[in-house]
Amino acid sequence: MPFLGQDWRSPGQSWVKTADGWKRFLDEKSGSFVSDLSSYCNKEVYNKENLFNSLNYDVAAKKRKKDMLNSKTKTQYFHQEKWIYVHKGSTKERHGYCTLGEAFNRLDFSTAILDSRRFNYVVRLLELIAKSQLTSLSGIAQKNFMNILEKVVLKVLEDQQNIRLIRELLQTLYTSLCTLVQRVGKSVLVGNINMWVYRMETILHWQQQLNNIQITRPAFKGLTFTDLPLCLQLNIMQRLSDGRDLVSLGQAAPDLHVLSEDRLLWKKLCQYHFSERQIRKRLILSDKGQLDWKKMYFKLVRCYPRKEQYGDTLQLCKHCHILSWKGTDHPCTANNPESCSISLSPQDFINLFKF
Repeated sequence: MPFLGQDWRSPGQSWVKTADGWKRFLDEKSGSFVSDLSSYCNKEVYNKENLFNSLNYDVAAKKRKKDMLNSKTKTQYFHQEKWIYVHKGSTKERHGYCTLGEAFNRLDFSTAILDSRRFNYVVRLLELIAKSQLTSLSGIAQKNFMNILEKVVLKVLEDQQNIRLIRELLQTLYTSLCTLVQRVGKSVLVGNINMWVYRMETILHWQQQLNNIQITRPAFKGLTFTDLPLCLQLNIMQRLSDGRDLVSLGQAAPDLHVLSEDRLLWKKLCQYHFSERQIRKRLILSDKGQLDWKKMYFKLVRCYPRKEQYGDTLQLCKHCHILSWKGTDHPCTANNPESCSISLSPQDFINLFKF
């Protein structure tokens, strides 16, 4: 068992390797340590030692350079197939299991955020991962997570749409990282602590950029939303699934404010997201003795989850257990692959990898 205490040779002394082992040498005249070690050992041995040390230094320098390039790269790790086989145990044909990080790397989320039908789905998935699943991702998956998040932020800054959605995502991620960084001694994050502090500073910078967005009125003078008949305006407002969007729309113009307070509009919104039993438990009466559906909606939101609605989702084939985006070809042996596919919500996607 080697001694693991302080080096017994002590620092600052000169040592050379001889046939009898390592020896310390002092200059007899000056009493100081000898700097030219080659005079006390065989020249061939000395050259071999120097060659070995130089090779070690070169390998270490190349490794540091590679790590630096990897930490700065912003390219996602792409795979040729845009699908992944989900298996939860070892079989004769396959060994191991599929993880959340592996699925996150294999599925094409970078392209999905450019599709308006998939954008909200990807953002919701990023939010769920930021809340509780960030530590289950591998180092590469965590890097892809931050790269995709950066693309989402840049897209919102350019389009000036879904600003509130991304603000909530960044705030959720920042809160989670604050908790995880404090527990870094337990190795809950992959990578250097300074790298994660830098990422947290980047998140704060993104939040500041989103707060500084000034939405300008379009230059064109064509037909606007307020020029439409009232019945069409109400019909369009009924398509909004978030009550906060209705409130924001009502703040755009005085006429829209009156429409946004319509009781029937809020009643349909409550009935869409919540069951009759949930609504009966949270009844609120107005001063006129009528049900205040607007207040009931925001109270119900705090108590129960809302119904999630997405234009496009990930599909899981029940026949071959392959996970992919809708419309992506995958090797399925079923006669009618479309009938075997089921849609997965973002939470269903997370639950798929809980063992």
